[in-house]
Amino acid sequence: MLLSDHVGAVFFDVDGTLVPGTSSSTFLADFLGHRDEVAKAEDAYAAGVLDNRQVSELDAGGWAGVSEKQVLGWLDGLPLVPGIAETVAWCRRNGLVPVLATLAWSPVGSYLAGRFGFHSFSGPRLESTDGRFTGRVARHFDEYDKRDFALAQARSLGVDSRACAAVGDSRSDLPLFASIGLSVAFNASETARAAATATVDDDDLRGVLPILSRLVTATR
Repeated sequence: MLLSDHVGAVFFDVDGTLVPGTSSSTFLADFLGHRDEVAKAEDAYAAGVLDNRQVSELDAGGWAGVSEKQVLGWLDGLPLVPGIAETVAWCRRNGLVPVLATLAWSPVGSYLAGRFGFHSFSGPRLESTDGRFTGRVARHFDEYDKRDFALAQARSLGVDSRACAAVGDSRSDLPLFASIGLSVAFNASETARAAATATVDDDDLRGVLPILSRLVTATR
């Protein structure tokens, strides 16, 4: 039996969910000079033609020589859906631990966790030396790793996977959707909608709160 002060956890995707209409990788690739290549690779991933390892290796090459500090400056302009701070605060008030479960590069997860107060984050890691990226992948991370990360987080928090929710929009969310109690397809692809417990279309992340409140109600 799991014992915890928390009633559950909520796992939020980044690309296409918190970052609407695009991805953090495509956004950063615009600065790095290989946006078109990354956009095509991500479309191929969504269609099941490429896997995440292939996309990550293609993208990582464009980071060679770039400083970690410079990337943090670019991230200040990352387009984000309204309502993130308010949704994170609502989760914490209601005993739901907000976590980033994402395939975005770790600098993106680290930035968003620090800015909005997410408990933790997942993602692939870029190799760096002396504060600059080498153009190589230090750790690959795919949709199954994302699921496993979320389930490990639930265990470490002392909450049952059935008391957890995920908010996502695409292929990378499907294994996680199938492994927890509540899944929300937010402005999502048809595949994600078909796999989710509930669907929300909204231009503000707070649109998912009525669905997430089911977790709170179920534990009272």
